[in-house]
Amino acid sequence: MERVRQPLNSEMGWSTRERIVVRGLDLPNDILGHLDLGEMAWLELTGRRPTPGEAAVFNAVVVTLVEHGLTPSAIAARLTLLGAPEAMQSAVASGLNGMGSVFAGGSEGVARLLIEAQAAHPTSAHEAVAAQIVEDHRVRRTALPGLGHHLHKPIDPRTPRLFEIAAEHGFKGRHVALLEAVQREAERVHQRTLPINATGAIGALTCELGLPWQASRGLAVIGRAIGLVGHLVEELRTPIGKEIWLRAEEESSRAAGAA
Repeated sequence: MERVRQPLNSEMGWSTRERIVVRGLDLPNDILGHLDLGEMAWLELTGRRPTPGEAAVFNAVVVTLVEHGLTPSAIAARLTLLGAPEAMQSAVASGLNGMGSVFAGGSEGVARLLIEAQAAHPTSAHEAVAAQIVEDHRVRRTALPGLGHHLHKPIDPRTPRLFEIAAEHGFKGRHVALLEAVQREAERVHQRTLPINATGAIGALTCELGLPWQASRGLAVIGRAIGLVGHLVEELRTPIGKEIWLRAEEESSRAAGAA
């Protein structure tokens, strides 16, 4: 039996000789000069212009993850540019490939946790759901996503500001409340300070904005891609990639010789 072909439809964009249309809007006349980068990203993700509140929270979320110093992803990007100076896109891709549950991409785990927990217990109090989440992770001996930071203690300074912006625009709701309840319960059970980190806050705010939890890591990619291009422009002007490579080679060889 011949397979019935599925229509190949996309509402993202199309072009003719005279027009360029993105999400139903004319690019030159409706978008250029009217939408900033964050608003354009929101249009791409949702198919509509953001409200002022959505734009403010979305931009804050994306901006938070643009830059965080010489992280492994930034180092990977710089070293790739050293080996392939003609291919900035490959260097950026190398950095983005290193974004996962440990670096920058952890918001996905938080967003999924919040969405699934509230779907499973739609009428339960946040405290009861939080207690179950913390106990489940304790029994399985797995870390709670979105809590704790190796450097920022007792608070991650990004988190209160993100929640402040969200509250100003009406987006500090049930997802943030559940994450805060999880933090309180985790600190009670483990008897130590466990701040909500920036990726935790971003995961919760992704949910507050009504985006699917799978989009959380994508938001991190949007922000970090800008940061990586910044690192690569700096690398072109004042390169350190070769020094990183040579120092790693020298020190590892010295250690091997001493052994």
